[in-house]
Amino acid sequence: MRLATIKLEGKEQAAIVVQKGMIAIDQLNAVYKTSWKTSVYDLLINEQCELLDEWISHLSDEQLASLDAIPFNRVEYAPLYRHPRKICGIGMNYWKKAEDLGAVPPAQEPIVFFKPDTSLIGHQETIIIPQGLEQVTAEAELGIIIGKACKNVNEQDAMCVVAGVVPTLDMTAQDIHARNPRFLGRSKVMDTFFSFGPQLLTLNEFPSLAELSIVTKLNGEAIHHNTVSHMIYNIPFIVSYFSEMMTLQPGDIIMTGTPGSVRIQAGNIAACYISGVEELINPVRNQTSY
Repeated sequence: MRLATIKLEGKEQAAIVVQKGMIAIDQLNAVYKTSWKTSVYDLLINEQCELLDEWISHLSDEQLASLDAIPFNRVEYAPLYRHPRKICGIGMNYWKKAEDLGAVPPAQEPIVFFKPDTSLIGHQETIIIPQGLEQVTAEAELGIIIGKACKNVNEQDAMCVVAGVVPTLDMTAQDIHARNPRFLGRSKVMDTFFSFGPQLLTLNEFPSLAELSIVTKLNGEAIHHNTVSHMIYNIPFIVSYFSEMMTLQPGDIIMTGTPGSVRIQAGNIAACYISGVEELINPVRNQTSY
């Protein structure tokens, strides 16, 4: 299943992605007399994503075709949701990038950081470079969205608590980080420094996550790319690791590291491409005033 949040009739609404466009959840409820939550976040926190996915799988192609889908060229995306409880990330999680920087992290101890929800934007929304910063980078990353509350989940069970994956862009003020490595967290928390979307894909959309290609793009050009199989810390380990630190809640987002970063400036277009997933694209501009 592919989920999105779209702007429709003045509201942000959850929709499923079908071959010919988007079908709003509230239309499914109206036609089939169901009571699915009509926002992506509410679907997550009420643990309805897996149930909805299973229910949709029993609809025939004819039933789906009979519904009024919004054509893709008329869809206006909103962020999948705006207020996750946690936005987590790990750094230097691809062997090549870590080796290029000469800073392979120690075994079983990823570099971690967190972002506030005030940093969150969605597809096609603008990354704003704050005044006084000149070295800002964007990094494409595979995002993991938690679908079930968990604490101390083991690696063998970790994927059972994952609702799906999403493209993400992580922005960093390298000017700040360069002053002191301990400033990593501070360099990542500015408004608009986290983007995700436009679609959430459940795990059954992929034969194997390990084969997914993650690409950091700038102005349409692929600058860095790698596959999930080349991560230092795999996805089950990452989910388990964070769950040992804190209780994970539905809707929490974990960024899993980047194949490489690109410097962004006003007028640029930054993007995250993940194979088989609609591209996440964000224009860049400078902050004009405080």
